[in-house]
Amino acid sequence: MDKEELKKLARDKRFISGIYNYCDRWCERCPFTTRCLNYETGEQHFSEPESRDIHNKLFWEKLSEVFQQTMEMIKEMAEEQGIDLDNIDTEAIEEEEKQLKQSARNHECTKSAEAYHQKVDNWFDSAGNLFKVKSDELVKNILLEVPDLDPSVEATGIKDAIEVIRWYQYQIYVKLMRAVTGQLKGVPEIIEDFPKDSDGSAKVALIGIDRSLAAWGILLKYFPSQEDEILTILVHLEQLRKNTEKAFPDARAFVRPGFDEKPD
Repeated sequence: MDKEELKKLARDKRFISGIYNYCDRWCERCPFTTRCLNYETGEQHFSEPESRDIHNKLFWEKLSEVFQQTMEMIKEMAEEQGIDLDNIDTEAIEEEEKQLKQSARNHECTKSAEAYHQKVDNWFDSAGNLFKVKSDELVKNILLEVPDLDPSVEATGIKDAIEVIRWYQYQIYVKLMRAVTGQLKGVPEIIEDFPKDSDGSAKVALIGIDRSLAAWGILLKYFPSQEDEILTILVHLEQLRKNTEKAFPDARAFVRPGFDEKPD
């Protein structure tokens, strides 16, 4: 795909403007892929199986191509707006970004989110043969044909819960880093009355927290022997949710393009 094709896609009315800014990147479970420009361009750029393999040369070639096209479009837009990119003090900007990121890392919410993803790793590492034992138990129940018991439902529930926990494990931290960084930056007066990007990012983090809490609840149901360990994680996650809602009181009300809008 060349630059002109990309511009043509960007003008296509079937795509929801900015929908990809506040999603959880779980395209396989998203009902809006046909209306997402990011998904469409990704499908076209990385259509060959080899281009999706990070260890394949074609992947890096395609990635470089996307980068070059993006830079060309940025330069064009800068010229149209009379911005001289060569005269921008990049060192000062980089230093400011570095300080912002450091401040964001020290925020109560991001520190808690970082601690959470470590707790998740620790739990799965310590679980040992827990899942093997459960698998053997489910197979045994299938063979015994236990009345009023459907092992497949339990297996599906456990699998889905693990996928949810693992998917949001790091993303909660990433989204909160963006939210806190945006909050620290503030917004120009000209856009003060518009929804804040920081609230949008915080909302995605909150959604990840909500779904993770539910997923841990499922694991607690099926692994009662892990009650103490899982409850500790649930308490930590619930506190993170409360702290995030306190730090971003308008996040829940943020209307994400597509996801939170009423259909036409």
